[in-house]
Amino acid sequence: MKKIKIGLLGCGTVGQSVYKLLKLNRNKYLAILDGVELEIVKILVNDLEKDRDSIPGELLTTNPHDIIANKEIDIVIEVIGGTSIAEEYITEAIRNGKHIITANKDLMATRGQEILELGNEYFKEVKYEASVAGAIPIISTIKDNLQSNQITKVMGIINGTTNFILTKMFAERRSLEDVLQEAKDLGYAEADPTSDIEGLDAARKIAILASIAFSRRVKLENVYVEGITKISVDDVNYARQFKSTIKLLGIAILKDDAIEVRVHPTLLPLSHPLAKVDDVYNAVYLEGNAFGDLTLIGKGAGGLPTASAVVSDLLSIVKNMNKDILKVQNCSCYLDLLIKKIEDTISHYYFRMVVVDKTRVLSKIADAFASNNVSIDSVIQRKLPDGKAELVILTDRVLNKNMQSAREQIENLDVVIEIKSVLRSEKEY
Repeated sequence: MKKIKIGLLGCGTVGQSVYKLLKLNRNKYLAILDGVELEIVKILVNDLEKDRDSIPGELLTTNPHDIIANKEIDIVIEVIGGTSIAEEYITEAIRNGKHIITANKDLMATRGQEILELGNEYFKEVKYEASVAGAIPIISTIKDNLQSNQITKVMGIINGTTNFILTKMFAERRSLEDVLQEAKDLGYAEADPTSDIEGLDAARKIAILASIAFSRRVKLENVYVEGITKISVDDVNYARQFKSTIKLLGIAILKDDAIEVRVHPTLLPLSHPLAKVDDVYNAVYLEGNAFGDLTLIGKGAGGLPTASAVVSDLLSIVKNMNKDILKVQNCSCYLDLLIKKIEDTISHYYFRMVVVDKTRVLSKIADAFASNNVSIDSVIQRKLPDGKAELVILTDRVLNKNMQSAREQIENLDVVIEIKSVLRSEKEY
């Protein structure tokens, strides 16, 4: 029986799940691969004494070169995370003739182009399905299944922690701080949740998806990012009145040979396919010029869901190893499209502000909007104690730079006490 030998860099939740899944579905994989056996022969760990369920101790090593310089190993799977050490191991492994599978979104969002091009140079495949949205096969769907289309829009709930928080806030009308603590208690949020709640995790993932969808390399620094920390129960309650919810979305749009890539909390109508994707689930909504629209939903994190994506990449590589492939094409970013600055993007907006409760307040605010070419769609006014009122204004589509100018002008009005919240809206009401 022919064997494909595999080295595993990392043996945390995902690494152990990869090992488990290869055992669990062994007979199916043998059938798929015409009798070829997949065998993990070495696993890099930090501590040899730590209990790792049923993984034999003789497979473990603390020396990375037992894997990346091992001539018997055909494929290296990297699930250690981080960037500098992971990049060092991956690049050395490619130069030593190994195909690569990685679940590392941080690395692929910042150094993906260099790694993919190195794989091309050494005729080695680099696959990274598990770097975005866990078990959802979004990368292969865009690259392979929808390659006959021009993708024009990618919009996703691609961070489970923030989706859990916003779902709970919407359903139970609880504060962000309260739900965040619950997320930590349940293991959905890290002790330091900054990467999640500030939108950085989602930004890395949408950078990867935009690069694939639009054939233009998008790096993390190209993504405009806002987190969810300013979302309040009041915003959630107003969203209900507009028959909407609030989701942290990664959005990438191609139009007129220019692209925009952004992450921010968004007012989303309940009629939209992403609006009902709740808790820790992920989802990606696509628009293309042939298929129209398509939504993929699934578990975006966790050991076995992520291992599902890793092992799928593994099967794909092994199927190709015996074929007479003339060229490896890991990187398909061949276009030099303009990436828009955030001030040049267009959105609908939600404005919530506290004002003095007297006549002509709304007309002054409307004048400030009008002088900046911002059209008002609808208004809600609610009385507050102490001679104050709360105004919520929805706008039509407006250029971001015009909205920012209007905001500055409104903040300086003597009738405006405080602008509480400004959110983008994805679709018309």
